[in-house]
Amino acid sequence: MAAPKDGAAIDFLCLRPARNERRFVDQISLTCDRGIPGERWLDAPWLRTTDGAPHPGIQVSILSQRVLDLVWTDRQKTEHPGDTFVVDMDLSLTNLPTGQLLQVGTAILMVSDVFNDGCVKWKVRYGAAAKDWITAPGHPELRLRGILCSIEQGGVIRTGDVLRKIVSPMR
Repeated sequence: MAAPKDGAAIDFLCLRPARNERRFVDQISLTCDRGIPGERWLDAPWLRTTDGAPHPGIQVSILSQRVLDLVWTDRQKTEHPGDTFVVDMDLSLTNLPTGQLLQVGTAILMVSDVFNDGCVKWKVRYGAAAKDWITAPGHPELRLRGILCSIEQGGVIRTGDVLRKIVSPMR
């Protein structure tokens, strides 16, 4: 709960070219229509729209650094969760409501309404307690498993870029 509310540097840029495959990189290109080149979102998304297209709300996954540090204790033998990037920032619904725009590098993201409750793989890799913690009463709105976003403006993000909320004139 003490994580910064805005303006946090990103870490662990990760590509997922195939299931259970991770590639750490220093920069990632983002596109609105194709997602992240080199990722499996376009061809093998875990969620589709009613017309069968890849769901745009799952193009980018962001995980809290503090949550990662709590659950990823054996970094030699346990796979990274595969989120696009990790950031030390409050990802709660209160701080980043659905529809919140975020600037990172030259890209703009929008917080999706798709809830990331942690897949079966999360439970296998990090334990039942880690999975139960995410969905425990009062925890879903904290978004402990992270947030999912659509790409609203393509661009490039790099390790160390700062994730910032875009404040609309209406707020």
